[in-house]
Amino acid sequence: MKILVAVKRVIDYNVRVRVKEDGSGVVTENIKMSSNPPDDNAIEEAVKIKEAGKATEIIAITVGEEKSQETVRKALAVGADRGILVKVDGIVEPLAVAKVLQKIVDKEKPDLVFMGKQAIDDDCNQTGQMLSALLNWPQATFASKIEIKDKILRVTREIDEGLETIEVNVPAIVTCDLRLNEPRYASLPNIMKAKKKPLEVLSASDLGVDITPRLQQIKVEEPPKRKAGIKVTSVAELVNKLKNEAKVI
Repeated sequence: MKILVAVKRVIDYNVRVRVKEDGSGVVTENIKMSSNPPDDNAIEEAVKIKEAGKATEIIAITVGEEKSQETVRKALAVGADRGILVKVDGIVEPLAVAKVLQKIVDKEKPDLVFMGKQAIDDDCNQTGQMLSALLNWPQATFASKIEIKDKILRVTREIDEGLETIEVNVPAIVTCDLRLNEPRYASLPNIMKAKKKPLEVLSASDLGVDITPRLQQIKVEEPPKRKAGIKVTSVAELVNKLKNEAKVI
């Protein structure tokens, strides 16, 4: 079984995101970047499946700028066998990423495609579902537990009402939730070994994919600051404020 894992380079989740003064986007210069947290869960799950003897190869792929190699190298350091960087500049929308992944799937013929349930920078939560539609493969989203039995995946997924368990046939697309596992840290020896693992660099034009954005980002601005709360001295005062000031009762 071959597993393809899609990863993305994003602003580190510990960094406070700041909007550019001209409102054209967010500041990314001299900002700490890291791999998208749910993608780390996807890589970890693929490695665990390989360690259990149920997979033979793991391929990590990312779509992004040259520096995105760092994200692929991190995946290689925790257990992926080889990497692919589809080099693009600027913002790439989920549909374009899905089309790139479709071409890679056609080329590599994986049995499973893992990725995070969503990216923390745009929160789109679309790429996995779009890829499933393009490939006409079954999908299991928001996976918090994965079991493999022959050519069937049993996936426990988190939904608004609680947990739902489904079965899908392989090949399939799986988007991974943060509760799926605890990603391991890359040891220094493995980081050094990862530098020698193969990493193929392609471009969107090599794959015949048009990545031209279909959406125009007009302006980015911070949300309005919330007003400070107040204390009331009695229930009567609270009711009065809810009725006459907040006008919610």
